[in-house]
Amino acid sequence: MSNTPQKILVIKLGALGDFIQALGPMAAIRKHHPKAHITILTTKPFEEFANECGYFNDVWIDERPKLLDIKGWLDLRKKLNDGNFDRVYDLQNNDRSGFYFKLFKDKPEWNGIAKGASHRNTSPERSVGHAFDGHVQTLGLAGIENIKPDPLIWMVEDIKEFALQKPFVLLVPGCAPDRPEKRWPSDKYGRLANMLVQRGFQPVLIGTKAEADATKIIATTCPQALDLTGQTNLKHIATLARQSAGAI
Repeated sequence: MSNTPQKILVIKLGALGDFIQALGPMAAIRKHHPKAHITILTTKPFEEFANECGYFNDVWIDERPKLLDIKGWLDLRKKLNDGNFDRVYDLQNNDRSGFYFKLFKDKPEWNGIAKGASHRNTSPERSVGHAFDGHVQTLGLAGIENIKPDPLIWMVEDIKEFALQKPFVLLVPGCAPDRPEKRWPSDKYGRLANMLVQRGFQPVLIGTKAEADATKIIATTCPQALDLTGQTNLKHIATLARQSAGAI
């Protein structure tokens, strides 16, 4: 095994929440290998983030070939092997990325859960908590420490168009669309919004169309709330969060 890997591959395919949680570990990988040429293999939805964060020299898009897409698999195998990577950090850690390990003819050092990996995490505690915690544990096997969540200071968007009044507090009443039971009731968010107004804070509602019914109830209960439902992208949210007094 090489002591100073110079060509590194990071694998992180999705999903959105998991990708965001992996950004801190990605930053730690870059800090640990400041002079290395680091490539990320990701999917199309995260190409922009991968380019803008500044942690990678190259961004490769995984077309995720289907089971019987022989040409797709052969192309991916060739691309991976032609990369001549010294080490791979698998931040995806599922069956698909584990299969990618098998595509390498000359196995690079591999940090992840794949069978045969040089830095393999077999601890059952890896998947107990948040994905971030699992990455911290796994990267520790490769000597990467002091991993912190990414503050996303590189993620910036113009928010001058919004009628913000500082100090403001973000209210996020949504959750995964398939887990509605996880939502705190909208009427309670409305009562909370009125309490914030009484204490001098502007409640700012953010969410997608899937949360429109919830934010409408909150905005009706608290007319002073600023309803930005459907008007924000992830960069808006990161920028708003940095300037907010808090988020609920």
